[in-house]
Formats: sequence, structure tokens, C-alpha cells
Amino acid sequence: MSFRLRLLAACAALMAAMHASALELPQQSIVPGGVALIELGASAQPPAVRYGQEPVLVVGDANGWTAVVGIALKAETGVAHLLVHRAGVPEQQVPFTIEAKRYAEQHLQVPKGKVDLSKEDLARYERERVHLAQVAATRSAAAPASMAFVQPTPGPRSSSFGLRRVFNGQPRNPHSGMDIAAPSGTPVAAAAAGRVIDVGDYFFNGKTVWIDHGSGLLTMYCHLSDVGVKKDDVVQAGDTIGAVGATGRVTGAHLHWSVSLNRAMVDPALFLGAEP
Repeated sequence: MSFRLRLLAACAALMAAMHASALELPQQSIVPGGVALIELGASAQPPAVRYGQEPVLVVGDANGWTAVVGIALKAETGVAHLLVHRAGVPEQQVPFTIEAKRYAEQHLQVPKGKVDLSKEDLARYERERVHLAQVAATRSAAAPASMAFVQPTPGPRSSSFGLRRVFNGQPRNPHSGMDIAAPSGTPVAAAAAGRVIDVGDYFFNGKTVWIDHGSGLLTMYCHLSDVGVKKDDVVQAGDTIGAVGATGRVTGAHLHWSVSLNRAMVDPALFLGAEP
């Protein structure tokens, strides 16, 4: 085979490998609550990348690295920067632009007791908030086995991610996950391979499981009626971890599913294929 044909074959193989790798990445949406895929170029070793104070997931190989960046719902629009460090090279700023996205807003009038927590409930919430912040800060060294997630339970996916509710004129934090409608008792599966890092029963979230998929990519499953795993269990994509319920502060049975990337809650739909 001539040099030119070998070169074309090598290029074709590289493009095929890059395409296969891209299929494992989430969809890009460079908006608050979205995911940015930032090309970092080639280097023998993966660069160390930070976004703000948080380390960023980097995937690829020596032919080309990609930063997979979670953008918080509260992020400001406009030009943002990654800080990229390669061995023996001064730290580099890599810019990217966060576009605006208008999420829905819902105004509700409800009884006062449904909005303001009692002294006891508020104290419980504050204790749990500290613990859950520590869980959300988990970052293991291993890279995720896949970022092509399976839907954790069958049922219609809501489009409520980012929805801001205003109760009696009081704005609340935007909805930071996907609600999936399903009857109580419907099995809930791990969206991808990982390690269970927290199991608990919390005031707002009810019975909850957190899974660490590696390098700052976590998933959270809330309002479960039953939990079938314990902390430090290793699970594979599709393994049953519990069942849909209505525990915590909810009005009916459903699964609340969240995805956290570099400590930013991002739209889970970006990690899923077309709705079945």
C-alpha cells in the first residue's frame, strides 16, 4: 500500500474513532444548566482543566482531548473561561460563550404552611443540606465508563428542568432535575455504571440514592418508595437500585432524577437518546 493510501486509511480510522467517542458524550448545549464540549487539542498527557474553582472532566487521547463542562443554572451568560494546565507549559485560558436560555416560570398560590418550614423542619433541612453538599462534592479519579445514559425508569419525561416556581410571590430555586412520571413501585435503575456514594431519607428529597460515575459526574434518584442498594455498592447501567415512590415533600409518585457535572446540576436530557 502506498504512503498516500496508508495516510488516508489512518485518517479514516482516526475519524471513525473520534466519531465513536463522540457518541458517548452528552449533547452540547452551552447555556445555564447545559454542557459545553470544549476541544483542547493534542498532547501526550491529558491537560488538567478547571472551570472556576472546580476540576473538569477531560476525555480523549493523545490525538485530541475534550473538556466536558457542566454549566450551573445560575451561571451568567457571556464569555467564560477554562483554565488549562499542561506539563511544562504556562496555564492557558480557553474562552467559550454561554448563551442565554429562558426557562419556564410558574406562579402558584398555596397555603402559607406549605411554603414556610416549621422551626423543626428548617433545622432538619439545614443539617441535611450540609451533608448533601459534601456528597455532591465527591470526585473520584476514574473516568466514566460511558456518558450515554439509560433512562432510569420507564415513563414520560417532564420538561421541568430549570423551571422556577414562585410560591405566594416568593421565588424558589430552579428545578434541578428531570421528573419521570411512573406509578409507585416501578423499578428504578442506575443510569450508568458507578459506585453508590449515599443512601438516605431526606426532608425534601425523600428516600434518595446518589451514584458516582467518575471524575465529578454524579446522578441522584429521589422520592423512592424503596431502596435496594447500600453505600459503596458497585452497580452497572440498568441495575435496579430502588423503586418509584412519593417520599419526601411531593404531591404524588414520580422519580426526580438529577445529573451533576463538576458540581453543577445539568439537564439530564442531554445524556439520553430520543424518548422511547
